[in-house]
Amino acid sequence: MNALTKVFDPTEVDSRAFREALGRFGTGVTVITCATTTGPLGITANSFSSLSLDPPLVLWAPAKSSSRYPFYMAADRFAIHVIGAEQATMCKAFARSGDAFDQFDWEYSPEGVPLLNGCLSRFECKTHATHDGGDHSIVVGQVERVTTRPGDPLLFVGGNFGGFEQTS
Repeated sequence: MNALTKVFDPTEVDSRAFREALGRFGTGVTVITCATTTGPLGITANSFSSLSLDPPLVLWAPAKSSSRYPFYMAADRFAIHVIGAEQATMCKAFARSGDAFDQFDWEYSPEGVPLLNGCLSRFECKTHATHDGGDHSIVVGQVERVTTRPGDPLLFVGGNFGGFEQTS
């Protein structure tokens, strides 16, 4: 182990150190949308993951402290949009405000879920299960419809957005 390596119990240190360690893992960026009684709602999340091919399941994890949390926990349908490298504006807009739809091309699905157009991939889901996950909940969605296109993803690592550089 070199002199710069830190070893710590995450329950005994400032949560910032744990968060920084987690930030070493690069992720893609998504915007999750759902319908509410007051209109469409969106939130930026990097907690998205594939879960199962048969049946087709994905998951994401909203923070319980988010003001948008109750709406997602009540939604029986939602859509996960994988954001392209050129769509950082969309990612930042929904990170700030859940009602940023007027800035982007979108429409409702036949089931009433708000869908952002032009994303790399979009997974239209029905809520399959929810689980407690500490200060987050884990929402499992059964994918009912997928829309996808070629392109490079927007990535998030160490608190920054960026792209992917291939190595030989």
